[in-house]
Amino acid sequence: MENEEVWLEIRKGGDFEAMAAELSLSPVVTRLLVNRGLKNTEEMRLFLEGNEQHDPALLKDGEKAAELLFKKIGEGRRIRIIGDYDIDGINASYILYRGLKRAGGRADIRIPDRIRDGYGMNLSMVEEAKAEGIDTILTCDNGISALAEIKRAKELGLTVILTDHHDIPFEDTHEGRTYILPEADAVVNPKQTDCAYPFKGLCGAAIAMKVIQLLYRRAAIPEEEALVFLENAGFATVGDVMDLCGENRTLVVKGLKQLEATKNPGLSALIRNTDLAGKELSAYHVGFVLGPCLNAAGRLDSANRALDLLLSETYEEADRSALLLTELNAKRKAMTEEGVLEAERLIEAEGLSASKVWVIYLPNCHESLAGIVAGRIREKYHRPVFVLTRGKEGIKGSGRSIEEYSMFEELTKVKDLLTRFGGHPMAAGLSLEEKNLEELKRRLNENAALTPEDLKKKLRFDMVLPLSKVTLSLAEEINRLEPFGKGNPSPLFAVRDVRVLSHAVIGKNRNVVRCVVEGQGARLTGLWFHDPEPFLAAVLRGTPLSFVYYPKINEYNGERSVQLVIEAVR
Repeated sequence: MENEEVWLEIRKGGDFEAMAAELSLSPVVTRLLVNRGLKNTEEMRLFLEGNEQHDPALLKDGEKAAELLFKKIGEGRRIRIIGDYDIDGINASYILYRGLKRAGGRADIRIPDRIRDGYGMNLSMVEEAKAEGIDTILTCDNGISALAEIKRAKELGLTVILTDHHDIPFEDTHEGRTYILPEADAVVNPKQTDCAYPFKGLCGAAIAMKVIQLLYRRAAIPEEEALVFLENAGFATVGDVMDLCGENRTLVVKGLKQLEATKNPGLSALIRNTDLAGKELSAYHVGFVLGPCLNAAGRLDSANRALDLLLSETYEEADRSALLLTELNAKRKAMTEEGVLEAERLIEAEGLSASKVWVIYLPNCHESLAGIVAGRIREKYHRPVFVLTRGKEGIKGSGRSIEEYSMFEELTKVKDLLTRFGGHPMAAGLSLEEKNLEELKRRLNENAALTPEDLKKKLRFDMVLPLSKVTLSLAEEINRLEPFGKGNPSPLFAVRDVRVLSHAVIGKNRNVVRCVVEGQGARLTGLWFHDPEPFLAAVLRGTPLSFVYYPKINEYNGERSVQLVIEAVR
């Protein structure tokens, strides 16, 4: 039932030869940069240097937040950080806690329990803070949608400083769109329409680091000390799937380099426990190896386990925390596979293929895995997917979207059916009463303006590149564009008329195909890392094939060579 895949070449114009000459690059690489939205050689140079940074003082309410924190520290007031249970929220909480402590603050951290509390600050947490003598609530990676909670905090006499990066809540009226901000004492979120900060795509941990930089200025602490948090901000940027362009690219490039030699006992232990010690770390390692271990704590146990790792003082306690997190992640993987299989059975049973928006109710799926399962289904079938589970108080779930469908906006249109929701265009969380489930399915599909073309799986490649052009020097140039991820995808090339001269299925699980391919006068080794069956079926046709691929440098016994990683075949 998988969609037929459409291959689309990215076609953006430019004088690639002239730009290449100015930058001493291959025209292939300048075209890749243009495809990633860079308009001129000045922007390209900045991208390649990975050094875009902006003054934190440009953040609306940034200096106001720092001034308030400095004042509260001076008065000895108690500050409670309220974070979130994912990679971004955990790292943001850690940054604020360490930064406040360095400035002499009395701070503690409260991370919501995913099951008991749900996402973000709730009313009981506000009442709890007041009862425990807290003076100031400082949010990170949440709060922008907590209108009622922040209003109650102000009624109780609490100071509230909000730092967040999620979309600003809004209402569409006949007069136009109206944005609704909570009544906090300071709201630090670059997505505010009147915020002068030039880069809007920071994650919560990066914003937390910016606030600490401003606090250090106030407290006469060398601002460079805040750069110790670059590894956390870079880690969270990748883990929260932010666009790896602009200032985010700088954070990730510098953060990964710092992470390789981290002085944080917890991160060091996690790197050792995942067999990455001594390796050059990439965005892949954070996104698919290290990051999921932090996330697993908030999904299956408590995010405080991940926080304990970051706050470890000794290598002994760090090793214990790292081992626990890797075990939790292994358990999470197995549970995710079960959820995906159950979702696919339901898709067939309910005949969902005719629907534009898929709402899949898996009452027994662990609610913390709903977003992962939704992402896997979205990836395979190219549909906006909501996976809902049975919670303690009704139905809860998460959605993952396609580019043509803004999840946050579409949920806003049906908010009368929901008890809570929030998120981004590409991902969202929601809660509702079970009685509203069928109506939610109906209205989401009725409102969806998706066309059949929108619902076709699309594989976008950068250009057609004959195998004769795939050289070691080109692969080395392409590596300068790393780290790859959202907003800066790994370059993909297409080629026609390729013959597979030999092939073998390899790997412990027999899930990799190694082959020798020939085309346009060149012969190269290729690797296929997906299900071997479609590749082998294409080879058995005996006719020349078309590939979408990217070149990768292989190092073996001191020898370096270029090989193809094949992503699609037909």
